[in-house]
Amino acid sequence: MTLPTAFINRLQQILGNEGLLSDPSETWNYGYDNSRRHAAPELVALPANHDQVAAVVQLCYEFSIALTARGRGTGTTGASVPLQQGVILSTEKLNRICKIDPANRYMVVEPGVTNQQVQDAAAEHGFFWPPDPTSAAYCSVGGNLAYNSAGPRAIKYGTPRDNTFGLRAVTGEGKSIRTGVYTTKGVVGYDLTRLLIGSEGTLAIITEATLKLTPLPQTKRTVQSIYRDIDSAARAVSAIMAQPVVPYALEFMDGKAIAMIRDYSNADLPAGAGAMLMIEVDGSGASIQHELDAVCAAADNEGLLQLKRAETEQTIQALWQTRKALSPALRTIAPKKINEDVVVPVSNIPALINGLSALSEQYGITIVNFGHAGNGNIHVNLLANPDNKEEMQRAHQCLDDVFTLVLELDGTLSGEHGVGIEKQEFVGREIDPVTLELMRRIKQDFDPKGILNPGKMFPTDQEL
Repeated sequence: MTLPTAFINRLQQILGNEGLLSDPSETWNYGYDNSRRHAAPELVALPANHDQVAAVVQLCYEFSIALTARGRGTGTTGASVPLQQGVILSTEKLNRICKIDPANRYMVVEPGVTNQQVQDAAAEHGFFWPPDPTSAAYCSVGGNLAYNSAGPRAIKYGTPRDNTFGLRAVTGEGKSIRTGVYTTKGVVGYDLTRLLIGSEGTLAIITEATLKLTPLPQTKRTVQSIYRDIDSAARAVSAIMAQPVVPYALEFMDGKAIAMIRDYSNADLPAGAGAMLMIEVDGSGASIQHELDAVCAAADNEGLLQLKRAETEQTIQALWQTRKALSPALRTIAPKKINEDVVVPVSNIPALINGLSALSEQYGITIVNFGHAGNGNIHVNLLANPDNKEEMQRAHQCLDDVFTLVLELDGTLSGEHGVGIEKQEFVGREIDPVTLELMRRIKQDFDPKGILNPGKMFPTDQEL
């Protein structure tokens, strides 16, 4: 597709010479995300403020040009890949922290600000923003909101939907809207803030977010508990989540993940380990020991092989290093692994892991599982050689059955990675046709010409 000259000239007028990229050598990289999918955009728009975003969207609407918003490209589902080429709208210049209000515990930021920049700025006032995805040092707030990406702290503090007061955004017609409030309470009108968060840029382009801040805890403690099998670890998770002290983080690794760490690091792990939990507890200095004791008591059952408490920063780092050794090990073995982030009720974790083990054996595909056990968000990694067509075919057949298993266990196909391209063909299994049609109509109201991130989220037979 060749964009009209009139369109390009007017876009140039809106953005200036520094705000528009057209050379393929410059635009090519904007077609990737961490899914390793690629589609080269024809142009990359670099707006510097809300008004420029609105003007760009209005122009794309007038000419019916596909427009895909993009942050840092750390997403894993292809949601920021421009399937219809057109224009990529990068938020990299929308990178200002506009306001910090410690008295009312909120911060107003533009979408190009990184998660780490938010944390650093909030920490200067004694606060933090709870969402903490693995890519926090690099990923943008806009991407966090687009996917509702959370990370380990969601078990206690919630997701971006729980930690965002309001938004400023531009609809697919180029109309500016504000959603939400500046307070912890507010029920006037529909909750469009939560609707836009997680919509992957298909409804509107976020240009500003009012983030809810939380006071930094006085102190934290870390525990590593290792179990002989999945069932013992799952019983511990249920027991931990049933008592009053909610952990700051509750991370899980299965036996294959433990074996991989043992093979690719110097971690000291007991023989016969079938599952591991990394538990973090936060609170006040006066109460932390009591809260830690309560969590450790809940973690103790007949399947416990080893429980280590970390009392110093050095010991904490040593325990977490065991968990951090997993990602390099996975990259060494399977640089192009299939990585899913399914969620099931906590009590169904054993059935999920045992079912995944059976599928691994059935299809001859190694599956390694880890993730956020406290809310049942398990990262399922299928390790297959992308150069082996037969093995990749088996891997995708296995993935199909993985999703079937998850839904049979009352789960959902994605906890925080989103839908994008990777999962859209499976969405119809989780969402009934009537509800999908309602979502389609909502999309049409926000984006009448379907120019915002086209070809994403909905199953192909529900395409707009």
